[in-house]
Amino acid sequence: MTDKAPLQPGSAGRFTDAKAALACVRDIYERNTAYLRDRFAAYTQGEEEGGRNRAYYPYVRMTAVSGAAVDTRLSYGFVEGVGVHSTTVTRPDLFERYLLEQFTLLLRNHHVPLEVGVSEETIPIHFAFPNGMYVEGDLPPDRLTKLPDLFDLPDLARMDDTIVNGTCDTGQDAVKPLALFTAPRVDFSLHRLRHYTATAPEHFQNFVLFTNYQFYVDEFIRLSREIMEPTGDADLAAYRAQYDSFVEPGDIVTTNQNLGGGADVAAPKLSRMPQMPAYHLKRPDGNGITLVNIGVGPSNAKTITDHIAVLRPHAWLMLGHCAGLRHTQRLGDYVLAHGYVREDHVLDADLPLWVPVPALAEVQRALETAVERVTGLSGFDLKSIMRTGTVATIDNRNWELRDHREPLMRFSQSRAIALDMESATIAANGFRFRVPYGTLLCVSDKPMHGQLKLPGMADRFYRERVDQHLKIGVLAMELLREHGMETLHSRKLRSLAEVAFQ
Repeated sequence: MTDKAPLQPGSAGRFTDAKAALACVRDIYERNTAYLRDRFAAYTQGEEEGGRNRAYYPYVRMTAVSGAAVDTRLSYGFVEGVGVHSTTVTRPDLFERYLLEQFTLLLRNHHVPLEVGVSEETIPIHFAFPNGMYVEGDLPPDRLTKLPDLFDLPDLARMDDTIVNGTCDTGQDAVKPLALFTAPRVDFSLHRLRHYTATAPEHFQNFVLFTNYQFYVDEFIRLSREIMEPTGDADLAAYRAQYDSFVEPGDIVTTNQNLGGGADVAAPKLSRMPQMPAYHLKRPDGNGITLVNIGVGPSNAKTITDHIAVLRPHAWLMLGHCAGLRHTQRLGDYVLAHGYVREDHVLDADLPLWVPVPALAEVQRALETAVERVTGLSGFDLKSIMRTGTVATIDNRNWELRDHREPLMRFSQSRAIALDMESATIAANGFRFRVPYGTLLCVSDKPMHGQLKLPGMADRFYRERVDQHLKIGVLAMELLREHGMETLHSRKLRSLAEVAFQ
């Protein structure tokens, strides 16, 4: 318990050292959330003295006094033009590495101090519990009725995506956003991630694979557990040692025995799997690989990327199955998307259809290189198993039952070579959230050519192709990591008036 009152809105200091600025943010956050947790504990015991219990998020602010150009190779870490730029901040424990990098870049690029203080943005009582708590769960009806009078509750009006979408009009002389997400928006997504994936946000890694079939999950579990096992092969041990643990839904942790390993973390077995289970092959620097089974359909694809985006990952890729649209394709061939036909509809209000979603060269090269290394094919021979082209994403699983002429004409006009229900959504949200993205699909059926996805054919295909496809995705992520974040984060994803934070 703490007897300290919450810190009130106002400046707490100006800093030219990134670590000192982060320490100040942490002190404000920890003191104010501790106050809320203590007051709520007292409230559950019947205490109501003192009236409303309110605490505030910390803020970080920078005043740019010069419009001098910075290193034009950068994709983040600077503001454009003079003026005041500010953002509220949450969970400095979770975002320590990220915030330290952003603070360091701003100080280096602009040579002005960072101001840290207490904002006027209130912390909802639910978000004062980082590990999640159903605060209404144990309250009797009379206490539940009074809860909004004594504590701030989440307010959807404070956590929209106007900054990300470029529709936030602050006015010419107003304070401009320093980050894509406000603190309440981040907290909202952190709690939703735990709900949808059954793993804590702390476990998510900077490189994320999305898939739409359980077969990929099974192979990722097998591969990750194998990496955790000891080996006498020096080269293999060196490779495995880069990953320190593997985390499954329910926060079940398996440690890497090649590192001398601590004890595995036992956790109660889940009574049911979450909607979109996540699995994490972790590295100490956070640059490991997370796999999420998003299931089938664009709605899940948008939902999960809306929330993972607040973690500011370095890249995400879609690995899944698709319908091949060309007669020359064979079952098991790969499709590397370089464009998308967006008929998923879930992002139409956030990212208009007239906005192009380009292929990112850095990601395309990594995926092609990974296919070459895993399959042993290169150059002209690679064309025998992989085709680069447009992927059409739709929201109608039974599109085959429509008048055949209508989809055939659209596929021909768009030059589409494959069709699925998630890839364009993943890519479009990557574009919207400034997260490098890519798609590598595998042809599992050719419905326009009489090869439908039926049980016998599908089972054989899955056995033969899933393990290879997953290895390609993992290798592509490792290649992106090796090439460095400076080259991965593309200036193509920056808007005209971009925020400074990645």
